[in-house]
Amino acid sequence: MIANKIQANIVDIPNKKVFFGEILFTHKIISITKLGDEKQDSHYVLPGFVDSHIHIESSMLVPSEFARLAVVHGTVATISDPHEIANVCGVSGVQYMIDNSLTVPFKFHFGAPSCVPATSFETAGDVLNAKDVDALLASPHIYYLSEVMNFPGVLHGDEDLMAKIAAAKKHNKPVDGHAPGLGGEDAIKYINAGISTDHECFTAAEALHKLKHGMKILIREGSAAKNFEALIPLLDEHYENMMFCSDDMHPDSLVAGHINLLVKRAIDAGNDLYKVLQAACINPVEHYKMRCGLLREKDAADFIVVKDMKDFSVIKTYLDGVLVAETGSSLLRAEKAEVINNFSCEKKLLKDFAWQAKEGKQYFAIEALDGQLITNKLSCDPKIEDGKLVSDPENDLLKIAVVNRYNNAKVAFGLIKNFGLTHGALASTVAHDSHNIIAVGVNDEALCDAVNALIDCKGGVAATDGKDIQLLPLPVAGLMTNEDGYETAKKYETIDAFTKETLKSTLQAPFMTLSFMALLVIPHLKLSDKGLFDGDRFCFV
Repeated sequence: MIANKIQANIVDIPNKKVFFGEILFTHKIISITKLGDEKQDSHYVLPGFVDSHIHIESSMLVPSEFARLAVVHGTVATISDPHEIANVCGVSGVQYMIDNSLTVPFKFHFGAPSCVPATSFETAGDVLNAKDVDALLASPHIYYLSEVMNFPGVLHGDEDLMAKIAAAKKHNKPVDGHAPGLGGEDAIKYINAGISTDHECFTAAEALHKLKHGMKILIREGSAAKNFEALIPLLDEHYENMMFCSDDMHPDSLVAGHINLLVKRAIDAGNDLYKVLQAACINPVEHYKMRCGLLREKDAADFIVVKDMKDFSVIKTYLDGVLVAETGSSLLRAEKAEVINNFSCEKKLLKDFAWQAKEGKQYFAIEALDGQLITNKLSCDPKIEDGKLVSDPENDLLKIAVVNRYNNAKVAFGLIKNFGLTHGALASTVAHDSHNIIAVGVNDEALCDAVNALIDCKGGVAATDGKDIQLLPLPVAGLMTNEDGYETAKKYETIDAFTKETLKSTLQAPFMTLSFMALLVIPHLKLSDKGLFDGDRFCFV
C-alpha cells in the first residue's frame, strides 16, 4: 500500500507545543518525524474535533448524511445518543443507526438509551427495559449508557433505572447525565450513583458545583439550547474535565459549522489555545475510550489540516488515512438509506381541536425562552369564546397541542407564550422525547391543517399561513430524511424562513424550540400527549 506524507506544523496538544514535522501514514499513522523545533510558514495538523454529545436525529439526517456535512468542518467523531429513534422504534431503531453509520468511515460512537420512554407521563413508540439495555451495552458498537434524564428515579432508587446503571458499570462503560438545575446534596447523590457527565448546566454556579464533585461538564451550543457564554469562563481552570457538544443541530446549522466554531469562539474569548483543543479533541476520546486517533504513533489516521490557529479554517479532513473533505467540499459518498417508521394515527377533524373551558379553573401557560430548553410556568387568563379556550395572538398567548401519533387518542392542549405567531400554525413530529405530533397556532383551523399534513406523510415538519402549507417530510421514524443533506438544509431554511417571515415567529429556531415543549424532564412546564406537566413537582398540573 502506498503511504501518504504530509509536512506541516504539528500541534502537540498534551505537551502544549507546535513543531514542524512530517507525518507518514497509510491506514495508521506509522511515523511522526520532527523536522524542526520551530513552526514554519505552513499549515497546521491536529487531531479532529469531537462532538461529545449529539442526537444525530435532530439534524434530520441519517448518520451517513450527517457525516458528509460534519467532516467539512473538521469533525471526525461523535458521541451519539440514539434515544430519539429508540423512543419511536425501540432496539431496532438503535440498530438502524449503527448499521447506517457503518456505511461511512466517520467515527460514530453510540450509547444505549437509558430512558425509553423518558417518563411514564407520555406515550412513546417502544420501551427499553434493563434487560434490553444490558444487551445493547454488551455490543462493541455501544460505548456508554446514554443520558440518564430521569434524575428523580436516581434519587429515589428506581429499580429498573438503577439496574441499567449497574449494567453500564458491569460492562465498564461510562454513564452520561442529564440533570438541569440539580444542585446541593441531590446533585452529589446523582453523581455518586456513577453518573459522569452533564450537558444540561445553564449557569456557571451549577456547573462548578458538579465539577467539584467529580463530574465532567459539557459546554453545549446547539440550534436551540445555547450555554456557551454561561459556561466558557470555567474552561481555564477546569479544561481537563470539560468538553464541547451541540446536543441538537438542525441541518442548516450543521452546514454553517460545528465544533470548529466553538473552538474559534473560545479562543477569541481569550482562552488558552491548548486548553480549548484539549476539550475539543482529547477529552471525549479519553473519557469514552473512542476508536479515533489523537495524532500519536500508531494511532488511526484521523486528523485535520487547518490554515491557521486562529480561524481554524479546515483545509482537509482525514479518516483512517482517507481524505474525506477538502476546502469546504465533502468527499464522502453515502448510499440512500432505507426507511423505518412507527406511525399509526388517523387524520384529525377540526372539532378535535376544540378545548372546552372550565369555570373557575386556574390556567397556566408555558413561557418559551429563546436559546434555552427550560421554560417558565406562568399563571394566565386565557381568551374564551363560546365556552372554548382559543389562541390570543394579540397577547402572544397561543394554543399548543400534542397529538398521539402511535394510536388514536384525544388531543392534549396547553397555552404557550413567546412564539410570537400572528398567522397560521407550525407542527412537528420531532417532539422530544416520545416524538408525538406537537403544534402551535393562532387558530384551530391552522392547527388541524398543519397536524394533518404530517399525518399524511407520516412525519416531518410543517407550517401553514392558513392558505399554503410548507412541508419537509421526515420518513425515517418521523425524525430524519434519507435525502441529500445539503438539499435538506436548503428545504429546512425555506420552511424556517416562512415561519419567521410569514407567520412572524420571533424565535431564533422556532421548530427546534417547539420540539422541546414536550420534553417533560426539563423544567418547568411542558405538555405531553397526556396533559400539562410540572417538571419541578414531576406530576401533571
